[in-house]
Amino acid sequence: QLQLVESGGGLAQPGGSLRLSCAASGFSLDNHIIGWFRQAPGKERESILCITSGDSINYSGSVKGRFTISRDNAKNTLGLQMSSLKPEDTAVYYCAATSSGGLLGSRAGYEFWGQGTQVTVSS
Repeated sequence: QLQLVESGGGLAQPGGSLRLSCAASGFSLDNHIIGWFRQAPGKERESILCITSGDSINYSGSVKGRFTISRDNAKNTLGLQMSSLKPEDTAVYYCAATSSGGLLGSRAGYEFWGQGTQVTVSS
């Protein structure tokens, strides 16, 4: 059984920080490109960041300098450190993985998905 499970979502104040985690089971993230997506209410799911074996790729200009993606191959997990949070960051956040190395900025390019975790930024 292949699974990705997100955790760490919740309520944060504007300007605050939050760290999300994604745990993989049934397969290894070592040989996969992994990434984070988000979907705000009433909007399409969008790519934020992905990380290859050696590089991170930013697909969202709005998070540049505020969000950092990381991977821990030993623990088979993916992380997203979010800082300087804004109300516009409110969304369900998803982790995803692919072994194909296709369209990494596209939802269709990923094989495995988590169920998402809610992040709400509000004062």
